[in-house]
Amino acid sequence: MLAACSASGQPPAPPAHWVRFHHLAGVVDLAGPGRDGSFTVAAGGHLFALSQSGGLQPFAQGKGGYATAPGPEPYIAMANSAKVAGTHCSFGSGSVYALEPGAEAGIVVISADGRARRFASLPAGDRPTGIAFDTTGLFGHRLLVTVRSPYSGVLLAISCTGAVGAVAAPAPVVEGGIAVAPLSFGRYGGDLVGANESSGRIYAFGPGGDVATLAVPGLPPGGDIGVESVGFVPPGFGAGDAAYLADRYSPGNRHPGTNSILQLPGAELIKAGVRAGDLLVATEGGARTIMVRCTRSCAVRYVADGPAITHAEGHIVFTGPAS
Repeated sequence: MLAACSASGQPPAPPAHWVRFHHLAGVVDLAGPGRDGSFTVAAGGHLFALSQSGGLQPFAQGKGGYATAPGPEPYIAMANSAKVAGTHCSFGSGSVYALEPGAEAGIVVISADGRARRFASLPAGDRPTGIAFDTTGLFGHRLLVTVRSPYSGVLLAISCTGAVGAVAAPAPVVEGGIAVAPLSFGRYGGDLVGANESSGRIYAFGPGGDVATLAVPGLPPGGDIGVESVGFVPPGFGAGDAAYLADRYSPGNRHPGTNSILQLPGAELIKAGVRAGDLLVATEGGARTIMVRCTRSCAVRYVADGPAITHAEGHIVFTGPAS
């Protein structure tokens, strides 16, 4: 594995700060925005729709809707209308796909009108740890799921037909928010990016099954502490936009969280030097946030932090172009 860039020592005081935007018990992840600009939020085993003005409404909670155990991390991702390579189908623009942990792990799909059904089953013994859609097409526009198998990490790709195949196995374990890099992201453009909180490493998974260490940012590693959440700043991101992140309550933890959706204002990110196409990565403990920019090589900068109590989970999402 190639360490493309590294940072060490105590980072300087950041110019940007995550702040509490909306209280929501059990919040664990966000996806979107959808065509109407709203986000889908996973919290307490249910889904909600969050408007950019902060309005929160139940989603898919009626008959035939979605519900899961609130304990594990049922991370979510929102589909677009791209057709999957080699098929005549897509995942359905605006549909939400959720990890279903447990003894019979799989993927649940929730349609835009709030109806849920089991979409695919994962190999026996695998524990799902991350979910994202291939937005560039290098993985064939398939749904990408990372799992922890009994022996290693594995990257799976799932077609709109529900067919499951392995892309990288064995592979490093990554957990939390994962995302596909834009094609502008240097040598890693189009790769799937994820983080390992225990080692503190950020990995790039190529469509051919190759895996590289994209960055070692020097933030504190460890369970419930290290790098956890990732997201790529979308095109057109400006001072009036913002980033969002789940701060899950975890009693008895060193960073117990606040049961809140956090917000990072676009004006502060731009002041910190962040621009469209950059990767943001936040730690689980305290939401300490770095920016990674890759062209011919990669560079890391510490750009933000959150309240020390923060227990960050899932994806970093942004206002901007709809999914």
